[in-house]
Amino acid sequence: MAAPKKGRSHGAQSRPGRTLAFILIAMVALTGGMFLSGHTTPRLGIDLAGGTSITLKAKSEPGQKNAVNQTNMNTAVSIIERRVNGLGVTESEVQTQGSDNIIVNIPKGTNEAQAREQVGTTAQLYFRPVITVAAGAPTPKPSASPSGSDKDKATDKATDSSKDKASGSPTGTPTPSATPQGRAVTDGLKADSSPSPSASSSASGKPTPSASPTPDAATAALQKKFTDLDCTDKAARSQVTSGVKPEDTAVACGKNSSGQWEKYILGPAEVNGKDVDKAQATINQQTGAWVVNMDFTGGGSKKFAKITSKLSQQQPPMNQFAIVLDGDVVSAPSVSSTLSGSAEISGSFNQQSAQDLANVLSYGALPLSFQEQSVTTVTAALGGEQLHAGLIAGAIGLLLVVIYLVVYYRGLSLIALASLLVSAVLTYVIMTLLGPAIGFALNLPAVCGAIVAIGITADSFIVFFERIRDEIREGRSLRPSVERAWPRARRTILVSDFVSFLAAAVLFVVTVGKVQGFAFTLGLTTVLDVVVVFLFTKPLMTILARKKFFASGHPWSGLDPKRLGAKPPLRRTRRAPGSSVGPVDTKEA
Repeated sequence: MAAPKKGRSHGAQSRPGRTLAFILIAMVALTGGMFLSGHTTPRLGIDLAGGTSITLKAKSEPGQKNAVNQTNMNTAVSIIERRVNGLGVTESEVQTQGSDNIIVNIPKGTNEAQAREQVGTTAQLYFRPVITVAAGAPTPKPSASPSGSDKDKATDKATDSSKDKASGSPTGTPTPSATPQGRAVTDGLKADSSPSPSASSSASGKPTPSASPTPDAATAALQKKFTDLDCTDKAARSQVTSGVKPEDTAVACGKNSSGQWEKYILGPAEVNGKDVDKAQATINQQTGAWVVNMDFTGGGSKKFAKITSKLSQQQPPMNQFAIVLDGDVVSAPSVSSTLSGSAEISGSFNQQSAQDLANVLSYGALPLSFQEQSVTTVTAALGGEQLHAGLIAGAIGLLLVVIYLVVYYRGLSLIALASLLVSAVLTYVIMTLLGPAIGFALNLPAVCGAIVAIGITADSFIVFFERIRDEIREGRSLRPSVERAWPRARRTILVSDFVSFLAAAVLFVVTVGKVQGFAFTLGLTTVLDVVVVFLFTKPLMTILARKKFFASGHPWSGLDPKRLGAKPPLRRTRRAPGSSVGPVDTKEA
């Protein structure tokens, strides 16, 4: 059993060049990949590169009491952070300030414009049945018509509350006068729906028993809002959606497939965003257009099946349901059969807008509405000064380590410095590649983690060198000392690095923001320390142990037996004939 083990050990000792070649090839490959990717410097965080700082102020919707509380603010911070990071923006900072403000810091060079659009988007999603639809411009009044034709008179009669002539209007091009028919549809969908802008009398001209002054006033107000609405005006669109509750009949705007604005009267919401399980941007295989596919939860699927079953039995436009996001109609597809489980949002999407919509739907709606208070540009001046000071401190620390290695270890310091150089190159290249790969951004705490790693790496070399010196003090020559010292040093290095990596992992999990950058860098450099010691330092030490300068114990090699106080070489004596005493070691004078 002893001979094969010795042979394997000899084979391992005789091939350190292969291990060195492997790590050098890996370094060249990684460096080449860095240059080919077009990224030759690490991605910087907001404290080093600057960026954009957005201040959002929370506000309660009408009817909500005490909605701006700590729980809702923390939920909003979590959702906004997931949205921003979902765009590939890492090292972003999202935190509360005071009781009703949220600060969002986005590093320069990332998707700042997209992130700004999404951070304050409430993402309240509702599926509402369409009652009527018309062109987005304000509806002309009959008196404004220059012709005074019979068609205008007919329209005027159709909107008169005492005569119900709207049922005779064409359904191919719905107009506001189609509202009475929409009223019937809405009543069928939801018995307690709000009154629509229809006449309060029946088709026979007899008064409806349930008619009252309050519903009539609400109906007239809604009709006027719809008639006067100009969807091409951004301020008008924002005002018309303010304070609308899900259970209300609503007026909203949206663009059709041709990009033209249209205005809608919509029934109460039947399905909301909480019923959506996940959303994904894909390409419709039939049309080739970008769409957003949504999967519903169990309860949402039942609601969606119920509403689409009723809509599929109606005539246009009452067979449509509007997908309303933050008060705007993003799509209003028609329904011809009962649907359940999933839905598709189509419209004038490109890849980016489809992915943005899927992103906000996937991470949920904000529990509060937010108003953008300020947007400021953050300069990197302060961070640059701190980085400069940190680099000076790191350089001083590195210089002290080098001086210590040279004075105490002499020739062995060359091995330590070469290993530090390899570790630095690998750290720089990998950090640069992680920028475009996972969005890693280097901030000040991350730089501190890299500086701390210098001590961790140097400690591994010192452990190995001291084990070798211990073997030489026992009277062994250099080559056996290297191989005998390695197993003992290896265990110590692995235990030490495991503790450092475990601390970095725990710190990364339990902290947020910039501190995670410190933990990530510390963990990365700890792993690289193991790689460098095993694949570079040990093989290089094995090769140099064969060189006369080190093997002979030159005074400047750092391995001089006299300076180390080595014992005389160990000798094995032969067993005397008939003696029962085993081999003993004697010291030479």
